[in-house]
Amino acid sequence: MKTISFRKLIPAAAFFLAFLSCTTLEEEVLDESLTGTGQAEIVSGSIAPVYGMLRQVWLHTNNFGLQEVASDEGILPYRGGTDWFDGGKFIAIHQHLMTPSNALVGDSWTFITLALSRAVAAEEQLGLEVEAGNASAQNPLYEMLAMKAYLNMLALDNWGLVFKKERSDQQSEILRGQEAVDYLEAELLAVVNLISESSSGPGRMNKHAVEALLARLYLNAAVYRDPYGTPDFRAEDMDKVIEYTNNIISAGYSLSPEYFDLFNDNNNTNPEIIFSLDQRGVLQTEHSRWQYWSISGDQVPRPEFPSTRGTDAVAATPDFVQTWYDAYGDVDPADADARFYQENTVIPENLRDLTGINPTNDSEHYYCVDATEFEMDRGILRNIIWGPRKDGSGNIIKCPDGKIRVYPVINRRSSGANIRYVDHTYEVDFTNEGSLHNTGHRFSKYQFSRTATDCCSRSSVDIVLVRLGEVYLMRAEAKLRKGDNAGALADINTLRTSRNARPAQTPAPLTSIDLDILFRESGFELYWEGLRRVYQIRFGKYEDSWTEKTDSDVNKRLFPIPQRAIDGASNIAGFLVQNPGY
Repeated sequence: MKTISFRKLIPAAAFFLAFLSCTTLEEEVLDESLTGTGQAEIVSGSIAPVYGMLRQVWLHTNNFGLQEVASDEGILPYRGGTDWFDGGKFIAIHQHLMTPSNALVGDSWTFITLALSRAVAAEEQLGLEVEAGNASAQNPLYEMLAMKAYLNMLALDNWGLVFKKERSDQQSEILRGQEAVDYLEAELLAVVNLISESSSGPGRMNKHAVEALLARLYLNAAVYRDPYGTPDFRAEDMDKVIEYTNNIISAGYSLSPEYFDLFNDNNNTNPEIIFSLDQRGVLQTEHSRWQYWSISGDQVPRPEFPSTRGTDAVAATPDFVQTWYDAYGDVDPADADARFYQENTVIPENLRDLTGINPTNDSEHYYCVDATEFEMDRGILRNIIWGPRKDGSGNIIKCPDGKIRVYPVINRRSSGANIRYVDHTYEVDFTNEGSLHNTGHRFSKYQFSRTATDCCSRSSVDIVLVRLGEVYLMRAEAKLRKGDNAGALADINTLRTSRNARPAQTPAPLTSIDLDILFRESGFELYWEGLRRVYQIRFGKYEDSWTEKTDSDVNKRLFPIPQRAIDGASNIAGFLVQNPGY
């Protein structure tokens, strides 16, 4: 493999577009479709680092946390005055008071640009292979061009810029506004009709993933052109959204009747998923961060592995939860909408009433279940939760037949001398009381993988990045912005009523639609998938106030460019210019 020199590159601190040596390019194999010998090894060794880096891009403490905590969906207080302060980076992001030194912003920049650098290096290597007659490199080359566009779109969402670069001996060109839109459009259009329709499963870029990226691009183009103004949604852009979403919807994907099957161990074969981060247990660095980050640190989600636990981090803001309550009025959303809640920890009726029961007298208030059959409830967790309990030596308490005992979970992290159960309250904020470990409803969207041997690795649950549910939402929005209310309503009702695996909880069809209702529906469908901030900006909701956030500065629609990146590029006049307001 060609060894790429570092001598001509801009310093890594500038924007981390440094290219990797031959050893680094071959550091990981994504899945069994990337193994082989001879010419295939060159291909897999080029693309594996790009796909593999997505796990870092979408870590909870990188871009995923950045998107969730900056939105009205998630809040991360200084838990009990002991956990998750981390220099105040999450609090500042949530309040839109971030600075260029914010580590959450900086780490997201690092891994997005590093992944971009790997994609450019892979593009260069694969291009040489194609020129040399290696036909097996052709489609992977298209994949890398699509991955460059995907990663650049993340950069455009976050900082309002993209990096134009095709070869390692080039200096990147920074594009913004219409130029950025035109560049991404050209990159995606160059491959959309050439790339394979199925590139070894949803963990690889394919034609329909590219079409989804084009739909996202045209839908967000009004924001990209003028990130601080009032978006001008052009009819021709909406027509393109409809065109590409039509293509995907007619391509054979199908909406999952059980909503939470999308986020289960075997979701690699779910016919709704278009593009995902493949985590089928081949990499030794796959992660469960989206699973455990919001879960109580007193919960043991995998009792066959007693060390597993949550981390009591992000909670749902009361404002986001209230959108569900407002939508369903007198009906509990857990009864009305299968996306809100799935009961897996089925408590016997005779144990449900906890009147007079507390951790000091509940030794017999349990039921028994096989360790491998215990499953946490899914969706949005509220109130007192149930799970395994440990004895004083840290061992899971068992029934005489070897099954585990399932009790109300004791809040050992912040209840102090007044020992009590974990009770996920509605209220959560930055006050001392509102920051306790139990406060706030919690996100339990992803299954704790049965392949995981600890709390944060070896998960077989693919991280969903693009799926058909979002495609229906995009088409509905484009139709609505063009005045086709009936068409938009039909798409939203198709999406709602498709979640019918539990008939009693199948969301009922809506009778009307407008932009506010459509925005609400996007939250119901896409929560905890890292998309809420982008939707808020596009729907004009990002300057609103919500729990612990009152800043209304439009400049905060974009994050600051990390100061260390600007300092690193200081030898190139005007190369990186800080975003307004920072």
